[in-house]
Order: sequence, then structure tokens, then C-alpha cells
Amino acid sequence: MLAIEFRFPAGRYHANPWGQHVNEGAVDWPPEPWRILRALIATWHQKIKPLGKHSASSLAGLVESLSEDLPEYRLPRASHAHTRHYMPQYASGKTSLVFDAFTAVSRTDTLGVVWPAVHLSDDQAALLDDLLSAIGYLGRAESWVEARRIHPPPVTNCTPGTQAVDTETGELKGELVTLHAPLAKSEYEVVRKRFITDKRAEKRLATTLPKSLLDALSVSTSELQKLGWNQPPAAQKISYLRPVGALQPVPKTQRHTPTVVTAALFIIHGKPLPRVEDSLRIGETMRVATMAQCKRFFGENGIPPIFSGHGMPTGNRHGHAFYLPWDSNNDGRIDRLMVYVPDGMDDSQQRALLGINRLWERDGKQWQLILEGRGLPSLVPALSGPATVWNSITPYLHPWHTKKNFGIADQIRRECRNRGLPEPVSIQPLSEIEVGKGRTRRPIHFHRFRSHRVKHQPDRHGSFWRITFSRPVQGPLALGFACHYGLGMFKNETP
Repeated sequence: MLAIEFRFPAGRYHANPWGQHVNEGAVDWPPEPWRILRALIATWHQKIKPLGKHSASSLAGLVESLSEDLPEYRLPRASHAHTRHYMPQYASGKTSLVFDAFTAVSRTDTLGVVWPAVHLSDDQAALLDDLLSAIGYLGRAESWVEARRIHPPPVTNCTPGTQAVDTETGELKGELVTLHAPLAKSEYEVVRKRFITDKRAEKRLATTLPKSLLDALSVSTSELQKLGWNQPPAAQKISYLRPVGALQPVPKTQRHTPTVVTAALFIIHGKPLPRVEDSLRIGETMRVATMAQCKRFFGENGIPPIFSGHGMPTGNRHGHAFYLPWDSNNDGRIDRLMVYVPDGMDDSQQRALLGINRLWERDGKQWQLILEGRGLPSLVPALSGPATVWNSITPYLHPWHTKKNFGIADQIRRECRNRGLPEPVSIQPLSEIEVGKGRTRRPIHFHRFRSHRVKHQPDRHGSFWRITFSRPVQGPLALGFACHYGLGMFKNETP
């Protein structure tokens, strides 16, 4: 028994079947036995013969031994592919479309070829090893190949056969494919005698029907076609059964690694864009749109708590969504909106959120929403940090009533402790902030009241602050009353 394996370093095997035009897009798979022997012969002429290591008689003996048996194959996973290009026709100045079909195969997978009844002599085995180590391509020159003898032989999955359907079970055993295999030496002699009937025929067919099998397998394809041969005279057509779908693309299966998604950033498009002073209104409008979308997506009673804020676990007050409007170009108009969900969103929740494409208010104003990105809050560096210094960009409304020894700064410190943030080393009040270029605003200029009546709103005025931490803090940072809707937002101070 003899077994050879081929590997295709370029991941492609180019070979056009005999008798078919290149533009038919057909591929020769598995490689025909006739083609394999011709490749070994060509390698001997190009690389072994000049060294004077093995004689032509040794090559003839090897070829005759390999022609005595039909090989079987171990086919790797492959697919039928092609490229298209326009070949210039210099005589006419025009171009013609050319299809370049090939078999795509993994660079690491190997093709096994097994001759079950072939037993080589030591000299033939040595010659074959030298040929396999020197062979550069199989089929066309771009079909780079590496080859070697192997033992034990692989289990084959493509064998000679004509019965594609099991007669007992009716199951499909494989798909039929026709390959050209070399004739045995004795069979070739019979064919030659049938055509060489006299000296005139011998003279006319001498180039395509030489006396030896080796010379017959060495005849070029152009010579055979020139004399009108419909197939190589030293070859026979053999039916093989290869696996069903042997050349069908198989999707690559990849293990899905869930990506943590805690933020989605939207572009707000429309004229005029909302003012930064209306951040609370836009934040609330986005939550209303999210609730409406979730009702359609999950049903009336299936709205996820991470979007509604209702039904969150005890002690988890801020794991649900923050709807944070943002002026990205400092022109005083809101052009971005981040939905930040600290507890993260699963795939279905993301699909529901990303289905929102419009914001509208009761007075008829509406804006288009366009998804810009999703992932982590780092989508907006100015809001995400990390940073040690954070400045107000919307008013902070303290969530508890102020008391002696429990002023606004004390409430900011408590909120930082409740959020797991480090203790601020400095909390400084700001009388005003810049909104847009050269335009300053005090808290009173901002909308500070929820659209529906809220029983508990200790602070109706608001304030601006500059918070400094002992170590960098990761944002987004939104504190105080209505912090989930755009109030109490801070941005990090860039150096």
C-alpha cells in the first residue's frame, strides 16, 4: 500500500478538467490520477534529471507501478470558488472576461491519496520521495503544493464507484464525479494497437501514441488537442464517489463570546437641534421612546427593569438606564444622546433599544436618531474618563433636604460613597458654566422640573460644582435629582 499527502500552502488548487473551457468555471476535484502522474513526470524532467540521480528507466518503472491501481482519496473540507478578471487583447485593443475557478482549501488541511495495491521497490520509493520533496505545484503553477509519503495511510472518503444511492436503504452514499486515470501498461498497448494499424497511421499518430506509457503520459495537452483527441489516449474515465457537498462552502463556526454592552450612543439629527438647557426634557423624551419600543418588543408586562427603573433589586438604585444628552461640538445644541446602563444589556435588550429611530415631543417637535456606536461609555471620552477632576455641565439638584452639617457638598460626598466612588478631596461651587462658545449660563437658565408631578424634589434651584477625587474615577458621572434624565451631569477636565 502506498499513501501520499498533499498540502496547499496558498489555500488554492487550480486545475481545469480536460475538455472544458476555463470560462465554464469547472474545477478538477479531487486531483485526477492522470494529472498527479504527469506532475511527477514534469518534476523529474525539471529538477531530478539535471542532477543525474535517477534514470528515465527508474521513472518509467515508477509510473507503470502507479498506473496498475486506481487510487482512493481522503478529501479535506473544500469549496468551489472563483475570481474574475479582464484579459487584455493587445491585437484588438479590447479585453475579455476570464473566470479563474479553483478549489479553496485550508492551508493546514491535507489531501490524502492512497494506492491500496501498489508496492514499490526500494529504488522506486527513493525516486518517489525525491520527486515529492521537489514538486512545486499541482495543476496550474499558482497551485503551490507540498507533498510527502505517509504511513499509516489515512481513512479514505472518495473511492471508485458508480452507485451513488444505496439500493437497500435508498440513502445517498455520495456524488458521482468522473476523473481521468492512467491506463495500465498492458491496457495502453492494446489501445495503441487499435489505432496503429499501419505505418501511415503510426507516422500520423507517433507524437500522441508513443510506444512507452511514460512517453504517452508526457504528451502535452496542446498536441493531443491539435490531433483532435477527445481525451488523452493513455487515460481512462473512472467514476468516483466523493462526499456529498464536497465543494460546498461550509460556514465557519465560531464560539460566540458575549460582549459587555453598557452604552449606546445616538446622533440626534434635525433642525433646530434642542438646546443644552433642555437636557432634562430630551432625557425624559428618550425614556418615553424607549418604553414605547419595549412595549412593542417585549409586551406590556415585559419591559426590562434596566430601562424602566422599576422592579430593580433592593439596594440597586442606579443600575438601570441613564438617558444622557450631550453637546459634542460645544455649540450649545444637543447633538448626541448616550443611553448608559451600568448593569449591561443582553442581545434582545440591545435590539429593542437600537430599534428607536425618532424622538418626538407633544408640541410636534421631532428629531431623527442614528446609532453611532455601542459598547462601553468610552464612546464619549469627555463623559467617561477616567479623570480626577469633574465639572458640572447641567445643574446638580440635591436629592435630600439640607440640614445643619448636611449641606449640598455633604450630599455630594454621600452620593459618591453610595456609588462606590472614592471620597472627594475637594468640592468647589461654580456660579456659572459656559454653554456653547462664549455663552455663560446659571442653573436658573436650565429646565429643572420633571414632566410629571414629583412629590419629592427638595431642590428646585440647582447648582454647579467642581469635584476633585484622590484618584481617577470612571464615568459617566451623573448625581442628584433626575440624574437618570440629564441633570447633575459632569464632564472630566482635560489637562
